[in-house]
Amino acid sequence: MTDLDTATDFIWRNARLLDRHRFAHLFLGAGAEPVVTALRAYRNPDGGFGNALEPDLRGTASQPAAVQSALELLAEANAHGDPMIEPAADFLASITRPDSGIPFVLPTVREHPRAPWWEPADKTSLTQTAANAAALLRLGSQHPWLEGASAYCWARIEALDFLDDSYDTRYAVVFLDAVPDAARAGAALDTLRGRTGLEALDVSPWPDSRSRRLFDRDEVDAGLEKLAAGQSEDGGWTFDFPAWAPVQELDWRVVSTIQALAVLRAHGRL
Repeated sequence: MTDLDTATDFIWRNARLLDRHRFAHLFLGAGAEPVVTALRAYRNPDGGFGNALEPDLRGTASQPAAVQSALELLAEANAHGDPMIEPAADFLASITRPDSGIPFVLPTVREHPRAPWWEPADKTSLTQTAANAAALLRLGSQHPWLEGASAYCWARIEALDFLDDSYDTRYAVVFLDAVPDAARAGAALDTLRGRTGLEALDVSPWPDSRSRRLFDRDEVDAGLEKLAAGQSEDGGWTFDFPAWAPVQELDWRVVSTIQALAVLRAHGRL
């Protein structure tokens, strides 16, 4: 049985200000404005986000993954139309490659400490293109960047040009859950059943999403049991990739704890 009291204690002991406000908004009835206000501190003059908003990237410069985090948090806070959204999309447009996608990480990442897997490469990232496009779509954005980015994602997805990468697969599904063309998305999802190689809640954490067609009820229930059992004695959850610095580990544990609680509650398990 999930212990919300110890999870709450874990948050108050360890969370950065942004995540304290997220927890208060999601679970204690507080408003969303403090979340949005705290998020503004991570914003850069170029419209992007950095400053360790993405815990694995400790630098100041704007990065696609930090923009993704910011847009996802704005969507979580139902901050549709917030004035940070369109400049963030402008930033994405400014780093777009000729194929209309964006890179995994920019070379400025080398200026500060980072997780070792965040290494610039001369290629486009489906993970970052799909994740940012999906977040903008959830926010109701109609920014021009979305047209080319969506075309890039559709081409990769419908060619099944992603199944060898777990993150590409995860965010391909996130994109398909967010796009307005439900029929096209449904057809693409049908081709993926039994082929993602990922557990149900890794790909489809929310009960009302299109992607639930990828998994049987037993697979979802097994995932929920595993998620609930993952609560540590200190009240928090952990994550399934390497910890490389104490602050990174703590930041990600808090993010993972809020996510676990939100998913369990969405399924009536909290």
